[in-house]
Amino acid sequence: MDTIVDRLEKIKLKISSLKSDKLVNVIAVSKSFPLVYIQPLIDHGHAHFGENKVQEAQSKWSEEKNKNKNLKLHMIGKLQSNKAKDAVKLFDYIHSVDNQKLADTLAKHEKNLNKNLNYFIQVNLGNEIQKSGIPVSELDAFYNYCSYEIKLKVLGLMVIPPINQNAIKYFKSLNELNKSLLLENLSMGMSADYIDAIKHGSNFVRVGSSIFGSRSKP
Repeated sequence: MDTIVDRLEKIKLKISSLKSDKLVNVIAVSKSFPLVYIQPLIDHGHAHFGENKVQEAQSKWSEEKNKNKNLKLHMIGKLQSNKAKDAVKLFDYIHSVDNQKLADTLAKHEKNLNKNLNYFIQVNLGNEIQKSGIPVSELDAFYNYCSYEIKLKVLGLMVIPPINQNAIKYFKSLNELNKSLLLENLSMGMSADYIDAIKHGSNFVRVGSSIFGSRSKP
């Protein structure tokens, strides 16, 4: 039976066969799994882990990150402004910057805590009412505001394609938007579609179930 380390290595092998011109970072989405279950990946030397709730991440990772300076923690879920201070303290990357209030709050806490994080702007390409993200029509202005006015380090764009739709068209669109802003990093692709995402320029893929298995049975 495959271990989580075996499964990660198989994913990395698949990715290396694609011969991407970028170094692809596999974010092991460890939300809802206890640290004891994740530990083999940490011991194996894997650095990038993703969480979607600040409170869970604090209890799980605070001590571990103090011990292991190589760990890079990614906030991949929706981030509320009232959790921004705790997020800036703990995380290295935030993939879900989706409104000006949040951006302003993050910039304020960065300054107060003397930290510089890496950010992705979440784009709502499908114009889904229930989904977070900046509308495409507002993206240029929001990117310029984040990067030049409040000095957030924006690495690139992020998208979660609508469920039950062809993800590839969304990957293509986000890649084009990213290039139009002269950005080099893209956060897109999950367990079901990370290969297609990489083929369309992604270099941060968020992979959970393909590594850890079903969330209901850790």
